[in-house]
Amino acid sequence: MPSPFHLAIPVDNLEKCSRFYIDILGCKTGRSDTNWIDLNLFGHQLVLHVDPNHVPKKHHNEVDGKAVPIPHFGVLLDWEVFENFAAEIKSKKVNFVIEPYLRFEGLSGEQMTMFFYDPAGNALEFKSFKNKDQIFAT
Repeated sequence: MPSPFHLAIPVDNLEKCSRFYIDILGCKTGRSDTNWIDLNLFGHQLVLHVDPNHVPKKHHNEVDGKAVPIPHFGVLLDWEVFENFAAEIKSKKVNFVIEPYLRFEGLSGEQMTMFFYDPAGNALEFKSFKNKDQIFAT
């Protein structure tokens, strides 16, 4: 099993953003202070840090005919976990940039993917490979 990653991201409103990660994405909380909070994002350490001057980038690159937000981050999930997670966050009325769909169907790297923004404008992608051996396939 891979080691968990640690990622610290800027947010303009800690309360609003932490509620999104906890209530919508299901993260559990760890340590916190007035300007940051540790979250468990599928076993990885995500830290929200307050940056009152945070201005998110809204750049997109085309991938598989879709406008993919750059930069973005997320987690690779097992196929069934992805399907359940996608259904759960759809039920919570997440505003998707790219709704869950099957990308590269029938090709190397076939995967389910979805993109959305957190309240601070940080782009997230969650995906699942049909065949995990193709995560780094060319």
